[in-house]
Amino acid sequence: MFQTLKVISLLSENSDSTCRQITQYLSKQLDIATDFIDNIDWREKHQLLDAQEVHLGWICGIDYVRKIDSKISPVDLVAAPVMKHPRYQQQPIYFSDVIVHRDSQYNAFEDLRGKSWGYNDVGSHSGYNLVQYHLAKLGETHGYFGKVIEAGTHLQAIEMVLEHRVDGAAIDSMVLDLELRTKPQLQSKLRVIENLGPSPIPPWVITRNVPSALRESIRQAFWNLHETPEGRSILEPEQMMKMVQVEDSNYDLIRDMKKVANQVVL
Repeated sequence: MFQTLKVISLLSENSDSTCRQITQYLSKQLDIATDFIDNIDWREKHQLLDAQEVHLGWICGIDYVRKIDSKISPVDLVAAPVMKHPRYQQQPIYFSDVIVHRDSQYNAFEDLRGKSWGYNDVGSHSGYNLVQYHLAKLGETHGYFGKVIEAGTHLQAIEMVLEHRVDGAAIDSMVLDLELRTKPQLQSKLRVIENLGPSPIPPWVITRNVPSALRESIRQAFWNLHETPEGRSILEPEQMMKMVQVEDSNYDLIRDMKKVANQVVL
């Protein structure tokens, strides 16, 4: 008998509220016990997911690709969000927004050659892998930035730009959209000078030790979120239209980008 569905987020901490609400929603809709775990660091979350000790998670697309392709984590895709803003084209995609301080003189990615750069962590697609890919497409393999600093998270990378500790950073567009919406004062302090992407958006995944009937019920609950008042109350504040079905092939673009990105050292 399956006891408690344990849920994690491996995205930015500003997504935790949404994940907690979805966890509670699943408990009510499916009449199951759930537990959203947010009091451990991302390394432990990865370990628990790989060991199938947590069962449902919202993870970066490149993490999904790494886990599936190396067979280190037996997970299946559940769903992925479609964002409301027109730039998302009503598709499960997102961008990496290159930001600078509004007071800076930088107006394009090329202006950041030789400047300081912050990134969230090396395991990130939007913050690291996609930047490597972009540089590879420009024919740049190393030494593009004058200094590169690991911030730890997207939110910390934003802070580094705000405090002039780095000149630029690439931020998950979902993270940046939410920060600008909840902290409108940032509009006067930051500028987006480039949009990298689009890329397949981070998916929700579930471990295969969850009974198959429950896995299917969870998928259906995600796909139907936008059709219930409670579900819409979760999606709409996050500017999400709905959650949709995605397949492994949706993430082939990240696989292709990863191969090219490996040519570059930041």
